[in-house]
Amino acid sequence: MIKLLQIARPQFLISGLALFVFGASWAILLGAPFSLSRILFGYLVLMPAHLSISYSNDYFDVEVDKYDKPTLFSGGSGILVNHPGLRKPALWIAIALILISLVLGIAFRIIYSFPIWFLGFAVLGNLLGWFYTAPPLRLVYRGLGELSMIFSIGLLIPGFGYLVTSGRINQDGFLFFIPLMLYGLAFILTVELPDMESDRLGGKMTWVAQKGRSFGLTLIAVSFLFATLFFLFFPLLTSRNYPVNFLFLGVLSLLPLGAGCIGLLKRPSEKPLVTQVVNGIMITLAVFLILVDGYVVSLAFSQML
Repeated sequence: MIKLLQIARPQFLISGLALFVFGASWAILLGAPFSLSRILFGYLVLMPAHLSISYSNDYFDVEVDKYDKPTLFSGGSGILVNHPGLRKPALWIAIALILISLVLGIAFRIIYSFPIWFLGFAVLGNLLGWFYTAPPLRLVYRGLGELSMIFSIGLLIPGFGYLVTSGRINQDGFLFFIPLMLYGLAFILTVELPDMESDRLGGKMTWVAQKGRSFGLTLIAVSFLFATLFFLFFPLLTSRNYPVNFLFLGVLSLLPLGAGCIGLLKRPSEKPLVTQVVNGIMITLAVFLILVDGYVVSLAFSQML
């Protein structure tokens, strides 16, 4: 049982929770009524879907994971490689978590009288997580894994937080999709860096496996840079006053940008050094998301008082 729980790798839930809370808080800032029960219920729809990805990825990636050892943020959990008898239970846990997410999504829709298309968010999120590694699509094996992660991190997860809070999706709900998509790209590329050799051996067509670590580190730094530029220059491109300080967000974005630039300058080629850089980028990115969440949540609560 302990080994099965270790597959969950709960550290990845932090980013999903932060993105969901951001979307919910942004909706409140734009005038949506605050409902703690609705926000919590909404996250209960998202969490099992997010959690299932760790189990399904470990199940379908077990042959690739044999070529490598896991790190804090990459290479899977390694549990199924060392304990192959747990493969079937891991698969059934992944399926059960998806079913729980869908059932809760249906319950949410009925309780809060949401339109039927609301379920599309829950279904699409579960399908993307499952087919990231599962046949027949196996997105990450076809060079499409990055695009699915960009969409999930930049639009789907924060958009779901916005939707369950506001009850609708509009243009303002997707205001931050550009920087969040850029952070999503940087996130998945960072996770891929240590696994370049094993992914090549296992047939994974990640962008890092195809183009190399130097390409990955460059694109990570560029993604962070353009996200920072969005925060700094977006206010100059619109006449509308939004209830956030974009300059402050731009200053906060210097944290991941700095970590990305350090990785680009070092350009490590060996896995131990790459792993150190990856850990630094991932931890800095997590801190950035938490700080942004804290800022937006504080604004939302100030508005309600």
